[in-house]
Amino acid sequence: MKMKEKLNDLQAFAAVASERSFTRAAARLGVSRSSLSHAMLGLEERVGVRLLHRTTRSVSTTAAGARLLRVQSTPVDQSL
Repeated sequence: MKMKEKLNDLQAFAAVASERSFTRAAARLGVSRSSLSHAMLGLEERVGVRLLHRTTRSVSTTAAGARLLRVQSTPVDQSL
């Protein structure tokens, strides 16, 4: 997988976590809900943990998802 695709998956994850909805996140990103859902499943498979709790009405982050968001929002120079 290309680095750009991985970065896009992380951006998509942040959008889903922020919007707490695949439908709203997909609209914000200009992609289909289905493609966004597949991207999140692929990201979870690559990192080896579930990042999102999904229900029929909402989406929330798991503990691992919350940690990923914190790391993702930390400037690189602070994480070194």
